[in-house]
Amino acid sequence: MKKFGLFLLGAIALIVLLTQIGPMIGLLVSLAVLFFAFKKFIRADSAGGKMVWAIIGLIALGFAVGNVPAIIGALALLALYFVYKKKWDDQKTIDHQPKDPFDNFEKQWKEMM
Repeated sequence: MKKFGLFLLGAIALIVLLTQIGPMIGLLVSLAVLFFAFKKFIRADSAGGKMVWAIIGLIALGFAVGNVPAIIGALALLALYFVYKKKWDDQKTIDHQPKDPFDNFEKQWKEMM
């Protein structure tokens, strides 16, 4: 039942992630333009140059705010990572169990004696 729950959570997270790919790309691009505009604004010498870069920065900020649903996609990506990590950890514990069922019995028998 636990594996089914993890599978269901992973499937839902994957669907949400795929639906939010567009806003995530838009958010990344708009934040990159905003960062570039901020750097150019700081380095501009003239008032006209500062005004142009400030307007570009405000437009990029508007696009970044418009892509806020990308945060949901980032949370879905995080959930998908945790589901994968949990499955991988469970797989490691399964692999380290003894192959012979009597190994554990012999260890417990030695502890009792």
